[in-house]
Amino acid sequence: MKISDTNTPVLVVNCKIGGLAVMRSLGSKKIPMYAVDDAPKDASMLSKYCRKKFIKKYDENNQKDYLDYLLWIGSRINRRTILIPTSDELSVFVADHDDQLARHFNFTHNDPDLVKKLISKKGMYQLALEHDIPTPTTLFPRDFDEVKEFAEQVTFPVMLKGILGNRLQERTNQKMVIVRSKEELFKNYKWLEDPDSPNLMIQEYIPGGDDQVYIFNGYFNEQSECLASFTGFKIRQFPIHTGCASLGECSWIEEVSSQTKNFMKKIGYKGILDIGYRLDPRDGRYKVLDVNPRLGGAFRLFVAENDMDVARTLYLDLTDQEIPPVIPREGRRWLIEDFDIMSTFHYFQEGSLTIWQWMRSFKGVEEGAWFNWKDPVPFIVMLGGLLKRSWLYGLKRFGLR
Repeated sequence: MKISDTNTPVLVVNCKIGGLAVMRSLGSKKIPMYAVDDAPKDASMLSKYCRKKFIKKYDENNQKDYLDYLLWIGSRINRRTILIPTSDELSVFVADHDDQLARHFNFTHNDPDLVKKLISKKGMYQLALEHDIPTPTTLFPRDFDEVKEFAEQVTFPVMLKGILGNRLQERTNQKMVIVRSKEELFKNYKWLEDPDSPNLMIQEYIPGGDDQVYIFNGYFNEQSECLASFTGFKIRQFPIHTGCASLGECSWIEEVSSQTKNFMKKIGYKGILDIGYRLDPRDGRYKVLDVNPRLGGAFRLFVAENDMDVARTLYLDLTDQEIPPVIPREGRRWLIEDFDIMSTFHYFQEGSLTIWQWMRSFKGVEEGAWFNWKDPVPFIVMLGGLLKRSWLYGLKRFGLR
């Protein structure tokens, strides 16, 4: 596909694996790309498509400093620039500072309260119930006494998750765990919960394999009309059973698409959306698990027959250019190379994946998150880090470290 007008620059805020994909998707079309992050060796920062990298850490407790820095970047670029945040926290930040950022940047405009509800699994759960969107039954204990009370009501196994998953991961390196008994629930709750700021919920466990987790990726304009929609499913996850897609497939599921479009239209959401569902075999319904009101790390799993994706759709919309029809490329597979190596090892360990199944799973893979002949440095750096981790793991396992 060709983008006629590529003069409008793009600033990617938070430059992890999703940011690298934006750099390549838009930068390969000769669009000027800029990045801001606190780590100069993060994925996007290493891309050849990044014209200039700005080093700045986002501090939720000092937002004015970060706002001033972004406004300074905007004045330095000296052209209207499209702003693409790739994390929950920065999506909230952009919504909260809409008026000030709009002096230099173009972006989709959402109600800050809506974005905050969507990134919170408690807020998302309430929105889903309000708008008749299927979702697993969820309980929100305020303390250990309520956990003990809820333990008498639920059927095990259950999911113990962070209401704000990123906050839980920063504290414990976990976003969720599967618990299979009262004892496990009590033990994990005491380990994971922050008594001063409760952030855990107990969610109904939906049976089924990792390939029963479905993804919607789309872009909604200022009228909450969906201009691009893709669906697919996870094949493998990292961490296994609870993590992101380390290998996935683009596959059209009309019910997932129509349900999501209806949901977003009702709540008035605008912009790029990444949303996860699990198919419940007990009633045949797709039940929403989480909503990411931003670009997802796996968005390049979803590419159209004409090479459109959600980042390119956003760019065309925000620069008032014609958006061509988006027909998903059925059967396309995509993987995160290092994550999939690690997840494969654990699937082998638990006996749920055979060598033959593993070899066949790569049929249809068209793209990796890291490897790119035209932009090799991020892959080389990732490979070096993976080899170092593997070496240290081997030393530890054999008692040499």
